[in-house]
Amino acid sequence: MPVYIWKGKNSYGEKRKGEVEAVDLAAALSQVKRFRITDPVIKEKPKDLLENIPIFQPRVTGKDLVVFTRQLSTMINAGLPLVQGLEILEKQQSNPTFKKSLKEIRQDVEAGATMADAMRKQPKVFDNLFTNMIEAGETGGILDTILTRLAIFMEKAMALKKKIKGALTYPTVVLCISILILAVILIFVVPVFDSMFKSFGRSLPLPTLIVVSASDIVKTYWFYLIIAFFLLALSVKRIYGTERGQKFIDRAILQAPIIGMLLRKVAVAKFTRTLSTMLSAGVPILEALQVVAKTSGNKVIEEAVYRVGDAISEGRPIADPLEETGVFPNMVVQMINVGESVGALDSMLEKIADFYDEEVDQAVENLTAMIEPFMMVFLGGMIGGIVVAMYLPIFQIGSLM
Repeated sequence: MPVYIWKGKNSYGEKRKGEVEAVDLAAALSQVKRFRITDPVIKEKPKDLLENIPIFQPRVTGKDLVVFTRQLSTMINAGLPLVQGLEILEKQQSNPTFKKSLKEIRQDVEAGATMADAMRKQPKVFDNLFTNMIEAGETGGILDTILTRLAIFMEKAMALKKKIKGALTYPTVVLCISILILAVILIFVVPVFDSMFKSFGRSLPLPTLIVVSASDIVKTYWFYLIIAFFLLALSVKRIYGTERGQKFIDRAILQAPIIGMLLRKVAVAKFTRTLSTMLSAGVPILEALQVVAKTSGNKVIEEAVYRVGDAISEGRPIADPLEETGVFPNMVVQMINVGESVGALDSMLEKIADFYDEEVDQAVENLTAMIEPFMMVFLGGMIGGIVVAMYLPIFQIGSLM
């Protein structure tokens, strides 16, 4: 149905404006008059020319989803019908992409579909974890509880992601500044010294020759160097797009000296948190493992989780195949074994996730403390090395004089 925008004054003489959805202008006018608006001005909302071009539409963020799940949980817990709750959240949604998705979900639910099935039609907004949890909540009649658990889970996942980004932001910024400074020195500063060195009529020291040659290469082939960089990035992306390449790169990342240990802890925290959330919602373990594998973000861990699922389907306990994968630490395997044996696997997984969240916090602090002096030494050594190389011929001339 078309959307109409209106403006007018209420019974107190205050200016008001808003939007209504109606079949025609008369129906829109009737709706606005129910708001006790006097002399309303109504017109059809102009269509957004970029509405159907996905690249120009805003992305639905994790924060949008958290707010949506918490508000819907509160409404359902208060006894509000699901369709009415979706309609209210749709109208107050400021993100046009999310607003459109909520409208389609509401229409599907009104037509008789379950909310989980309606959300599955929006894969770019709601992932498998979200839809499976919603399905479990609808089946068990505890949708409000499941929505609250989902909101808590997403908040913790967002906090974990923010920590990792925070740890990698500083070295990335310093590295980019270092490259920019190096390019400026090689393109604008070194040539000035080079012209002066040629007037000496003497052979240059090896460090100076290296710097001067690097300057000539950057000045002459800077365009080709930029193209080569983008081609390299594109090649890595294409390789990562293949199953074999993704597995090779993901394994290399996990085995990296410092960052690998951090990412392994992040993977364990994400695995245990996701599996705990799904099991506590009543999702069967095999189905939960399938979802956890797809949302792991690492091909090595994904294959390991799939192998665990295959072993469980054969009647084996979860701890044994977890240990055989070699991906998960022994402490995690032993705690899962204890949780499974006492029938409290979901609560044990949650405790493991909490523990590894703290481990990630500590690892991020250690990594940040280690990277700062390293990057300073790198930047200082690079610039200092170039300065020394440029002044070596001047020192030699001075000593001869």
